[in-house]
Amino acid sequence: MTDTSDGARSVGRRTVLVATGTTAAALAVGAAVSTEAPAAAAAPDLQPAAAAAVCTLTEEQTEGPYYLSGALVRTNITEGKAGITLNLALTVVNSACTVIPNALVEIWHSDALGEYSGYVGNNGHSEADDGTFLRGGVLTNSSGVANITTIYPGWYRGRCIHIHVKVHTGVTLTSNGSFTGGTTVHTGQLFINETITTAVAKVSPYSTNTVTRTTLSGDSIYDGGGASSGLMTVTGSTTAGYTGTLTLGVSS
Repeated sequence: MTDTSDGARSVGRRTVLVATGTTAAALAVGAAVSTEAPAAAAAPDLQPAAAAAVCTLTEEQTEGPYYLSGALVRTNITEGKAGITLNLALTVVNSACTVIPNALVEIWHSDALGEYSGYVGNNGHSEADDGTFLRGGVLTNSSGVANITTIYPGWYRGRCIHIHVKVHTGVTLTSNGSFTGGTTVHTGQLFINETITTAVAKVSPYSTNTVTRTTLSGDSIYDGGGASSGLMTVTGSTTAGYTGTLTLGVSS
């Protein structure tokens, strides 16, 4: 079940991926103020630099072949799928590093055996397929944060562990629990440090996935750019579960 369309990057839209909400402002300040200057002398320059901060733009990443429209708007997308809990806190900011409330952050990824809902069997495993598990999204709150509960993804042939993400603005929520309209301002992928994935791969049900696992360094999409390429900050353990955070800056 090689994700063949993931081998190329989209160049049609540019987005921003920064490690924290203050990163871009800090970078702008660093460019304007010498680190050797006394704090008192630097203070007058801080406000203008922060106000003029512009986040670094990076290329988007392909949505891959397993996207399905009509995702449900919900905070928990697990639907009882077995796996280690992964709580995501994704902050959305614009190119001026200002948070964007009411943006719809949508994610989708494979289960512990590397199977996507709607495409079960492509990774060699037989299981029930309702077409919706591990898919969905939520609106960002007033702080620009989208909180989503899922499970740690599994892997499939040819790709490292990853989570697909889209950010939409101006959507309308529908009576059937989904959304319509709006503008897609970011399409990308989220990644996790290989040390954590190595530990997860030893735990059931992940350990029953017999497909050879591709690592970050061998992946065709992740380019080693850290947060700028979607690498999340992830904390926790295989027993207590994990929390993943990242600030997604979008050119809206």
